[in-house]
Amino acid sequence: MSTKLIFEISKPGKLGASLPKCDVPYRDNLIPENLRRKGRIGLPEVSEPEVVRHFVNLSIKNHHIDKGFYPLGSCTMKYNPKVNEAAARLSGFATLHPLTDAEFAQGALQLMMELGDALKEVSGMDGVTLQPAAGAHGELTGLLLMRAYHECKGNPRRKVIIPDSAHGTNPASIVTAGYEPVQIPSNSEGLIDIAALKSVLDQDTAAMMITNPNTLGMFESEILQVAEALHDVGALLYMDGANLNAFMGIVRPGDMGFDVVHINLHKTFSTPHGGGGPGSGPVAVKKHLAPFLPGPLPVKDGDVYRWADPGPQSIGRIGSFYGNFGVMVRAYLYIVMMGAEGLRQVSERAIINTNYLRALLEPHYDLPYKRRTLHEVVFSGERLKQYGIKTTDVAKRLLDYGFHAPTIYFPLIVHEALMIEPTETESKETLDAFAQALIAIAQEARDNPQLLRQAPSTTPVGRLDEASAAKNLDVAYRRD
Repeated sequence: MSTKLIFEISKPGKLGASLPKCDVPYRDNLIPENLRRKGRIGLPEVSEPEVVRHFVNLSIKNHHIDKGFYPLGSCTMKYNPKVNEAAARLSGFATLHPLTDAEFAQGALQLMMELGDALKEVSGMDGVTLQPAAGAHGELTGLLLMRAYHECKGNPRRKVIIPDSAHGTNPASIVTAGYEPVQIPSNSEGLIDIAALKSVLDQDTAAMMITNPNTLGMFESEILQVAEALHDVGALLYMDGANLNAFMGIVRPGDMGFDVVHINLHKTFSTPHGGGGPGSGPVAVKKHLAPFLPGPLPVKDGDVYRWADPGPQSIGRIGSFYGNFGVMVRAYLYIVMMGAEGLRQVSERAIINTNYLRALLEPHYDLPYKRRTLHEVVFSGERLKQYGIKTTDVAKRLLDYGFHAPTIYFPLIVHEALMIEPTETESKETLDAFAQALIAIAQEARDNPQLLRQAPSTTPVGRLDEASAAKNLDVAYRRD
C-alpha cells in the first residue's frame, strides 16, 4: 500500500496543538512590507496522532543500520553502540556553546585532548587536529599542511601522485589544494606499481596520497619501499584513513612511513553517518608537520585545560569553532570502552568476517584480484553479463531479500564491481543470510534474468529512472 504525503492527509480545520492567544501587540510596521507573507503559510493541517504515525511509517520504509545489514564497501557502515548516543546527548555536552570560556568547559577540553592523544597512539603520529568536519575535509587539510611544509622549504612543488584505485575525493582535494594529480596504474595484484611510481617521481613531487588497505581491501605490502622512494626526493606520504577499521591495534600508519593521515571518526570510531552527515575527519601528522596544524589546540597547564593559539607557521582555521563535537564525544567513549585490546579485536573480526564472506561467494562471483583481503573484498558481476544482467540488477534484487546493496562500480579498476565490507559487528547468521541471498541472485540471473531486471518488486518504490531523475530534479511538492 502506498503512503500518502502529509499534505494529502491534511484536512482544513484539523489541529495538532492548542496554543494560547498571542498577547503581543501587533505593530503594522514591525516587518517591512516586502518581507510579509502574502498568503497562507501552507503547512499541512493534521492531528498529532496522524503526524506521529505518518513519520513512523516513513521511517520503517527506509533502510538503516538499526533495521538491517549495511555492507557498503569502503564506507564502514557498522552498528554503533547506543550508549555512545546517550553520552552525546548529555546536557553538559549537547547544550555547551562553542564560545563558552575554557574555564567553564573543562570537561569538553579534556575530552578533546584525550581523544587527540588516543588518535595519535592509534595512528603512530605526533600531532593532531580535530577541526576537519569529514574525510574529504581531512584530505584537504592534510594537503594544505603538506603545501605549507614545502612552502616553508622554499618550493611548494607542483604534483601529487595517486594510484588508479584511489578514492574519488582524492583528485578533487588535490586540485582544490592547488596541485596537479598524477595517476599511476596498479600492478597485476592490485597493489601500487613501484616501477610506475619511480618513473613519475622527481623534485616536483609534493606527495603521494594512498589508502591502506587500498580500495580493493588489500594491504599495500611494499609500503616501506613506497615511503622510502618518496622521502628520497623530499616528498611526503599521505594516508587516506577510510579503511583504518582493518588496522587498529595491529599496525600503525606512522610506523609504515606515513607523514599525514586523516581519520574518519564517523567510520572507524562509532558514529552514525550517511545522508550528508554528521562526520569528523581529524588529521594526525608527524612532528615535522606539527607546526603547521590549524588551531586553536587544547592543552593542559597543570590541572587546567585551555585553548592554545597555533604558532606562526599554522595554516589557520579550516573550520568554524573546533570541529563536530558531538561526533568526538561518541568516538571518545567508544575508544575508552574498547581499550587497546578491544580495538585490536575490532580489526581482527572485521578481517575474519570479510574473508568468511569471500570464501562463501568466490564460487559464484568473479574475484579479479586473488590476494587475501583485509576488511573488505571486491567481487565482479562480469560473468552475469552473458545473461544480460548487470551489477546494478544484482544490487536492486538484494533489496527484495531485505539487504541494502554493497557499493557497486567502485573501484573503477574492477568491471561490474561489488565492493563488500561486513565490518566486525555482524553475526555469522547475518553473513550467512547475506551470502545465501547473493548466491540465490546469481542462480536467478541464469534461470530468470527478467526477475532481476525488474527488481526491486517488494520495496515502497520500484526501479527508478535514475538518469532522468538526475537530469530533471524536482523534489518539491506543489498543491493544486
